[in-house]
Amino acid sequence: MQEVINAIIEAILLLDNIINAWIVEIRHPLLTKIMASVTGLGSAAACFAFLGVFYLAGWTEEWRAAGTGLLLTGITVASLMMAVQRSFPRSPVCLVEGNEMVAHSFPSGHAAAVTVFALTTTQSERLPFLPVVALAALICISRFYLGTHYFSDTISGILIGVCCGMAGRWISRHTSVAAHLRRLDPADN
Repeated sequence: MQEVINAIIEAILLLDNIINAWIVEIRHPLLTKIMASVTGLGSAAACFAFLGVFYLAGWTEEWRAAGTGLLLTGITVASLMMAVQRSFPRSPVCLVEGNEMVAHSFPSGHAAAVTVFALTTTQSERLPFLPVVALAALICISRFYLGTHYFSDTISGILIGVCCGMAGRWISRHTSVAAHLRRLDPADN
């Protein structure tokens, strides 16, 4: 069994290196500028800003589900980054020096976070599904295009976002946490 797992990991690493080398070859200055501008929308600061908009707009279900999902995502991503400690790809376009919060490549927290927001739109009557999903996809692609993550880091981030987003939605609706979240809601006070 261990041999099978090792073979799968080696295949993933090989694919990551092939995709990374291809991306480095096809980078274009205009596309790089666009991707560098878009990628920040998946940052922790942007997530807090989006949650603030949800809260202030009175989008109760959306901020509860997204906020809970993002909390779970942050814990999961930070734990995996510390446990795995995968180094960044070669030839990154941009990495923030001195940012100890993002010390490793695996998994992509940006991809996980924007996936939580994309999932939130599936249950929302207020948020536009297609534009949010398209923007989330572009942010995910930007992560390996810019060389801040490998392709598998981004796919793993998306899977984490799906799991944490679904768990966040369930927790925000069906547990005692939901009662605490309702106390924070300006519409309920």
